[in-house]
Amino acid sequence: VLSFIIFICYIASLAASFMMAPLLEFLLALFLFFAYASKLNEKFKGLYWPLTDFLRCVTAAIIYFAISIAAVSKYNDGASKAAGVFGFIATIVYAIDFYITFNDLVTFLKQGSSDSPEGRKSQDEDSDSDSD
Repeated sequence: VLSFIIFICYIASLAASFMMAPLLEFLLALFLFFAYASKLNEKFKGLYWPLTDFLRCVTAAIIYFAISIAAVSKYNDGASKAAGVFGFIATIVYAIDFYITFNDLVTFLKQGSSDSPEGRKSQDEDSDSDSD
């Protein structure tokens, strides 16, 4: 929702050249929302969904921070200022989401490493020695 509001503000402002970043972020967030809602993440196991979400958060925070600084400092109209302020708010929101997603990603990667062949091999060796 915040990305869509920023997109509308950029359309109404003199900084209309920045409108593509919030639009793409809005569409990407919408796609990931529907992917998780329709459980596509469970159907497509080959794609690391937490990593995808993590990269989206990192890039969105960096891009929103950069275009917000440019919009606030370069343009003087109210819509550009509003888009910049909402962009700074979005940067904070994406930074928080980055932190939460990073913790989920670490948990996901630790879970994946226990399923590795080396982990299973050591478990098999332990069970073989117990049976002797």
